Amino acid sequence: MTNPIQQPTRSAAWAVFGAFGAAGFAIGTFASRIPAISSELHLSGGELGSFLMMWAIGSVVALPASGMLTERLGTRGASTRFAILTGAAQLSLIVAVLTGHVILASAALFLVGAGAGLWDASITVEGATVEQRLGTIAMPRFQAGESLGTALGAGLGAVMAALHLPLLVHFGVAIAFYTATGLVCARAYLPASATNEPAPSSTGVTPHRAGRASPTALAASSVTVPPESLSVPSWRTSLAAWREPRTLLLGLVILGAALADGAGGDWTSQAILTGFHTSEATAALGTALFFGAALTLRLAAGRIVARFGTVRTLRGCSLVTLVGVTLFALSPWLPLALAGTVLWGCACALGFPLGVSSAADDPAKAAHRVAAASTIGYLAFIMGPLVIGLLSEVVGYRLALLFIVIPIAVALVAAGSARPSSSNR
Repeated sequence: MTNPIQQPTRSAAWAVFGAFGAAGFAIGTFASRIPAISSELHLSGGELGSFLMMWAIGSVVALPASGMLTERLGTRGASTRFAILTGAAQLSLIVAVLTGHVILASAALFLVGAGAGLWDASITVEGATVEQRLGTIAMPRFQAGESLGTALGAGLGAVMAALHLPLLVHFGVAIAFYTATGLVCARAYLPASATNEPAPSSTGVTPHRAGRASPTALAASSVTVPPESLSVPSWRTSLAAWREPRTLLLGLVILGAALADGAGGDWTSQAILTGFHTSEATAALGTALFFGAALTLRLAAGRIVARFGTVRTLRGCSLVTLVGVTLFALSPWLPLALAGTVLWGCACALGFPLGVSSAADDPAKAAHRVAAASTIGYLAFIMGPLVIGLLSEVVGYRLALLFIVIPIAVALVAAGSARPSSSNR
């Protein structure tokens, strides 16, 4: 007889993929029109950097509260509200841009970052729950939806820019699309009562011990989480996660991966353009290779982790990222630098989703641990533009990217923290 929970779980898995795609579409939409926004606001390079940092600051400020808010509202309610917040904030941003108010635009971008960060965190918690019920590593495939959404949003932005359509028309269409998609996907999330129930697994494989099925894992599928073990939504329970060494180490893993991922997306094109004195089309190819490699590996992540395990996968990814970044920064030949871009994009794609998935391996504490670890990771989006931008003025863009070797090396050392927590063994 078919387990009645399988179909809702499969539907929820597609819903998480779609919700991540919608969130990514919002990011890609904004990123594709940064030149137009900068032109409308008459920003210099330094002013643009400070303006763009408002997104990251908004996310970092909001994320510590994401665990409490998601637990209080439920993943379905939180995703619905934060999708609407992101859309409304982005629409306010464009109105402020078109009226030339830099301060109002900066405040709106702060709200966009806060909404997007909270939305992403709520989707991640739902994804972790669905992953546990599937009994296999699924978070990287879920977050591949965000990579796909980002690419589609940026692609639509390129088309809109080529057609010289007004920003308000472009963003109006995009906001309506990704908000509606987010709301539809949230309706297919697992019922609230399911979020504290363990996953029945047809394979007997628990998410972070893939390939090591055991009678214990099979027996765990029939164990329920006692109500008294569930945390009460409060700042005290949110802050408790920050005192857990394992959660902090997972945050460092996520930080290294996020910095590598963000730097690749933001700086490879400019580094190729200036470092090899090539065309903008070739520079854009480097960025496309980076995102394509990341998307490809995320789609294959389940098989990779099932074979090698989470810890070995994270360590291997960190090592390959180090090789890729070094090749890109130091190679005197463009083809070899592009090969480094592919290695870099592939390897850094799994650190964030696997780190988050590991932080969420205890359903009773998932929301708070994901919030803490993700907040540490999001610091990369503030640190990266600041440090790489300053270094690039001294040593050039390619050599400045060697900075990210340091946090990647730290992530390599901290990868052992991805072993299942003692409370979930």
